[in-house]
Amino acid sequence: MDNNYQIFGIRAVIEAINAGKTIDKVFIQKGLQGDLFKELNSLLKSEQIASSFVPIEKLNRLSKKNHQGVIANISPIEFHNFENLVMNTLEQGHTPTFLLLDQLSDVRNFGAIIRTAECTGIDGIIIQKQGSAPITADTVKTSAGAVFNVPIAKVEHLKDAIYYLQGSGIQVIAATEKTDDSLYNVDFTLPTAIIMGSEGTGISPSILKTVDKKAKLPMYGSIGSLNVSVACGVFLYEVVRQRF
Repeated sequence: MDNNYQIFGIRAVIEAINAGKTIDKVFIQKGLQGDLFKELNSLLKSEQIASSFVPIEKLNRLSKKNHQGVIANISPIEFHNFENLVMNTLEQGHTPTFLLLDQLSDVRNFGAIIRTAECTGIDGIIIQKQGSAPITADTVKTSAGAVFNVPIAKVEHLKDAIYYLQGSGIQVIAATEKTDDSLYNVDFTLPTAIIMGSEGTGISPSILKTVDKKAKLPMYGSIGSLNVSVACGVFLYEVVRQRF
């Protein structure tokens, strides 16, 4: 992790939050106590900032600096307001394409997906505040800088985002193996949002119940699935093929 994207110590993190810095996630040493910790914990909850209690060994791996039991990742980008992003995109008059990521956890996969999204003209990426991969120095590097060009919005609940997109006339397509319908039978000339799932478990069952269509990639080898960033690339370029 690039130290330019980290803050160390309870007081420093509190001051950064109060100063309006975009904090992606805070890692806190298990067992940490005291009034200052209580102030930080209360602030994290009120500002709805993702946090995780971890062993000191995890913190030591994240940084060699004197972290005092707390390390915060600062996002290198400013996140967009989700509803404004959708409305502004629709007002532009072209057929929109959005990408939703359900609990994607690997920062390098995230970076690779952002890079492909930028190359294919995606209008925005939507992630959930809790449980999503943070935007780190590795994300920036893997995206080849595309992270600064693609609007990214965080939402409380992905389900609510899906309902909002559907209410805005945008079909929501789930990329999943849990269907017999092929990717190549989907009409991507329509306004579309594509959901990609996590590396281990794919799209959560509750999310799958809300989508308009499910689609899978044809698989002919002995391995049952592709890396999520590779699968995402196939989906996005099928959108490009149909539209252009």
